[in-house]
Amino acid sequence: MTPDGRQAVSASSDQTLKVWDLQTGEELRTLQGHSHGVSSVCVTPDGRHAVSASDDQTLKVWDLQTGRLLSTFTAEEWFTACGISPDGSTVLAGEFFGRLHFLTLAGLGSRS
Repeated sequence: MTPDGRQAVSASSDQTLKVWDLQTGEELRTLQGHSHGVSSVCVTPDGRHAVSASDDQTLKVWDLQTGRLLSTFTAEEWFTACGISPDGSTVLAGEFFGRLHFLTLAGLGSRS
């Protein structure tokens, strides 16, 4: 859910993420780019970006306003979870066999 409570982002086994308007229940956009199911998604504290973790062994960073894929990180195993630090600067992602990745989010614009 975005910090303002207006939108939510859902992860799906159909290889997509969906952005929802929580006031109307309307689907605003579908984010496509994963080649396997998406197991987890988290939203940056400023509500502008999302990070998705997938069985395709990737983490992807998305612009929630445009739906544009901004970046991809590939690992050795599939991802099962992700989270973002309260200041929006670091992503923590877990692989299926227990390895953790700490990634710095950079170049996404100012955070509020």
